[in-house]
Amino acid sequence: MSYTRPLDFKNGRIEMSHGSGGRAMAHLITELFAKAFDNPYLAQGNDGALLPHASGRLVMSTDSHVVSPLFFAGGDIGCLSVHGTINDVAMMGARPLYLSAAFILEEGFPLMDLKRIAESMARASLEAGVPIVTGDTKVVEQGKGDGVFITTTCIGVVRDGVTLSGELAQPGDRILLSGAIGDHGMAVLSRREGLSFDAPIVSDTAALHGLVAAMLDCGACLRVLRDPTRGGLATTLNEIARQSGVGMLLQEAAIPVHQTVEAACEFLGLDPLYVANEGKLLAICAAGDAERLLEVMRSHPLGMDAAIIGEVLEDAHGFVQMHTRFGGRRIVDWLAGEQLPRIC
Repeated sequence: MSYTRPLDFKNGRIEMSHGSGGRAMAHLITELFAKAFDNPYLAQGNDGALLPHASGRLVMSTDSHVVSPLFFAGGDIGCLSVHGTINDVAMMGARPLYLSAAFILEEGFPLMDLKRIAESMARASLEAGVPIVTGDTKVVEQGKGDGVFITTTCIGVVRDGVTLSGELAQPGDRILLSGAIGDHGMAVLSRREGLSFDAPIVSDTAALHGLVAAMLDCGACLRVLRDPTRGGLATTLNEIARQSGVGMLLQEAAIPVHQTVEAACEFLGLDPLYVANEGKLLAICAAGDAERLLEVMRSHPLGMDAAIIGEVLEDAHGFVQMHTRFGGRRIVDWLAGEQLPRIC
């Protein structure tokens, strides 16, 4: 077979030779990935990217993406792999600079679907201003993968004077949430199970570093930032409570949940507190700065529905509790088991 002709995206499929390191692989990289992710660093064409020096403390995060299905309302594995890793860096208070992307492809995977995923990654990368500068491709035999798995790594820099960590929450601090929870997990589940609702549920996947920058610029005393992905809001707050050795008290009525998500969760017997998000963040700040920080968050497109949802308490047991809408109080425990597998 000749690999000098353009790839047949309409009918072509991934072959073992596309991961062999030979001409077929070079053709795939040149015709698909290099075109989609085109930037001066990637164009160097070496085994790694030579990058300019960045001043400040470096932050690096890596994440593997195995979502099923690959395409869902509001996104796909491509943009999700870009957004998710950028957000992990942003939650450290860092400005994301560069991404790498590694693909594990299954033999027989349609080239058209791979092109669609690569183009989605390219759009997400361009919109975020964080280029994909290097990568890798491997191919496994048919039946030994699940179409495509993507691992992305992001490097960023933290500005002077910024230190954010899950161990810094203090009694009296306020807990803020940037918007409604559960959209991503329910969008993936509804597509996976072929469920339809009166109003479509769309994933919230988004890059949050612009919102984080605005929050840092306002001068509020921020202590913790975290994006509540797998395990949802409840599990993320339990993680922070354990790290900081504190308790938390939430107000159920203050936690934003879209009506369609709430109805879908009730129908399926799920709790939106444990459903994954991909475009929301939690912030813990000093009590005196909470209202100012809330105003800044609500002025950003990705924080328009932000709310103060609770406070940090002194509690050696590290319990996360919640005042319910009915006037009671309950423990919001860690997620037990896997409520929704293959979400991200």
